[in-house]
Amino acid sequence: MYADLHCHSHFSDGTEAPERLVALALEKQLSHLALTDHDCTHGVEQLWRHLTPNQAPVEPAISSIEPNADHAPLYLLAGVEISCDWNGLEIHVVGLLEDPAAAELQTLLSAQQRRRRERVAAIASKLDSAGIAGLSEALDTLPAAALTRSHIADFLVQRGACKSREKAFKHFLGRRGKAFVAAQWCDIPSGVAAIRAAGGIAVLAHPSRYPLTRSKLMRLLGDFRDAGGEAMEVSCGNLDPLAKKRLIDLAAMFELYYSCGSDFHTPQAQWTAIGKFPKLEPSAIKNAIWEHPKWHSIVSAGRRVDA
Repeated sequence: MYADLHCHSHFSDGTEAPERLVALALEKQLSHLALTDHDCTHGVEQLWRHLTPNQAPVEPAISSIEPNADHAPLYLLAGVEISCDWNGLEIHVVGLLEDPAAAELQTLLSAQQRRRRERVAAIASKLDSAGIAGLSEALDTLPAAALTRSHIADFLVQRGACKSREKAFKHFLGRRGKAFVAAQWCDIPSGVAAIRAAGGIAVLAHPSRYPLTRSKLMRLLGDFRDAGGEAMEVSCGNLDPLAKKRLIDLAAMFELYYSCGSDFHTPQAQWTAIGKFPKLEPSAIKNAIWEHPKWHSIVSAGRRVDA
């Protein structure tokens, strides 16, 4: 099995259309791909309109994570990545979904998208005061349903206000920036509940990237598990082997299934290319997310693309 369970399209802060992600996954001979855009399922809906649903039973349980055989099908999974607040820190929870149209999930995602638009409007007002106009008009030309600060950083670079995204965050969008506006996200229990209401598995995304001490990370994992979270990413793009080993140990401690994904956003970032992340060792496969009882239901509800 060669599964990438975390990637983004241009409906959030990725650069590629959903169909292009499918093409890249086929080139890499992936067996499974989950499209997990930030706070929206627009990309999933676009793919689903043009592809035939899977017919159960789907592929048998697989016990490895290797490239797919030639001409083997690619299974597409519906997913989402929900931004949550935990003690003032933004935490991301990936949902692998059986029913992306579930009412409770879509109600929460609509509220998240509204919060994003309100934040963008507040940032645009501050940029106007700084003599940088036109943000709202520029963002209106994008396909994104979930607007992010990355989109604003790109605008600032294009306008010549900053030389790079990094400088845009430092001077304008970061906590000490001229146009900083704090985010207002749902809490972790609400995000997890919405994922579970969609028949999904809640996965803590890239836990090694949060600015947390080990003790605080363990508190986060405990709160996530207590809220109904069932898995965490132990392997993701640009992760070193020692960090992966620590994450596997923590996941085992909290009895969370192991998930993996590139967190792909753009082909220009080669370190997070589709399917590019450290493989799970055979010893970890028995706790992999595809051993979860809901896995086959989620795959069955997805779409199959023949190579």
